[in-house]
Amino acid sequence: MDLLKANIRKLYYSYLLSAFGSAIIACVYSFVDAAVIGKYLGPDGASALAVVAPFWNIIYSLGLLLGVGGGVIMSKLKGESLDNKNQENEYFTVSIIYSLFLSILMYIMIFCFDKQILFFFGAKDEKIMQLALEYLKPIKFIFPLFLYNQMLGSFLRNDNNPLLATIAVLAGGVFNIVGDVVFTFTCNMGIFGSALATTIGACITFIIMLIHFFTKKNTMKFTRIESFLRKIWDISKIGFSSFFVDLAMGILTILFNNQIMRYLNDAALSVYAILINITTFVQCCAYAVGQASQPIISTNYGAKNTKRIKETLKHCFYSLLFVSFIFLILTQSYPNMFTYMFMTPTDEVLQIAPKIIRIYSISFVLLPINIFASYYFQSILKNKIAFFISTFRGLILSAILIMTLPLINSNLLWYAMPITEIITTILSIYFIIYYTKKISINEDNTDK
Repeated sequence: MDLLKANIRKLYYSYLLSAFGSAIIACVYSFVDAAVIGKYLGPDGASALAVVAPFWNIIYSLGLLLGVGGGVIMSKLKGESLDNKNQENEYFTVSIIYSLFLSILMYIMIFCFDKQILFFFGAKDEKIMQLALEYLKPIKFIFPLFLYNQMLGSFLRNDNNPLLATIAVLAGGVFNIVGDVVFTFTCNMGIFGSALATTIGACITFIIMLIHFFTKKNTMKFTRIESFLRKIWDISKIGFSSFFVDLAMGILTILFNNQIMRYLNDAALSVYAILINITTFVQCCAYAVGQASQPIISTNYGAKNTKRIKETLKHCFYSLLFVSFIFLILTQSYPNMFTYMFMTPTDEVLQIAPKIIRIYSISFVLLPINIFASYYFQSILKNKIAFFISTFRGLILSAILIMTLPLINSNLLWYAMPITEIITTILSIYFIIYYTKKISINEDNTDK
């Protein structure tokens, strides 16, 4: 479909369907792992996944750094001129090389310092540490593929093949679901079996994505690079806010894990493991809206089509509000539905979970808007404000609240994210309105 001429409503929802499928199925990895391990091992299994969770945030955030950063530039160049093909391929080539470097770095860290990293992530209990190490055993060997899958998915959407990206993630996700149950329960492999299913699923996704490069739709190829370091900088500064949104979730998880173990107990940590999975799902929905709109907004920004950008924004907000209130209703009305979904709970967990889930889930109303804001600012190349929003929400304000609220009362810890999202949303909406108006003014001046 022509990003510059096709009907925006049809175009957006077509891209949203593909992006939503990819994002949601990607969440299935963590969802199914959490549910199966929680049922097999109970709260200890859920706690082990809570301390492993920052690994996923780091690797996925690096994939977003490269995929969104390179993808936005590629789409903008497409919108500006058809003569930019060589530059588009240069940025694609740089992204692949950059990914390889980061993958090797991650590979070394996870093989050499796994125990130290898990301890830092919150594995203070020896049993939880051993379960976390068991889970990482098969994942270690193909860790870089998770980064590449995230990056290639973004490039495929920007190269007009969102359907293949969805099929690839769907195929890997389906195997993961089936493999989780079979390996964990039928083969009695426990937490190792769940991780093995995730590993094989990621390999399937990667192989299917590679098919794109042998199709007629493919416009990407390796080429000679000029100004390599400058292009790395371009990709990094544009992709940073998406990178930091996911990385921040890992940082916050580490802070929460340590604060929970300091001020509360193992039961509270297992409930937080449930919240990690729900939050991941909400974030994935917001990612889908951002990823669906990014090629449309970036291409039309390059072509100076402000009206199409505004129309896309309207449909984005419809989608975000729908997601927000669905999750709010579910978590407020049926909190223990999620408790039973992710583990075989103890009496203590059943007693404390409803209150914790209801308080924390207030943040789900506004979280999608704040995540989308980073995608929007990246799409129109407003990197400084994208950086500010992502760091203010994901590190500065949230970290301050997580560290200080328990000093007043330990249970106030659960209010940290609702307060963070409320304050950040006020800023996000203000800047979205401000910069959208500014684009319109600039376009009017250009036309004159």
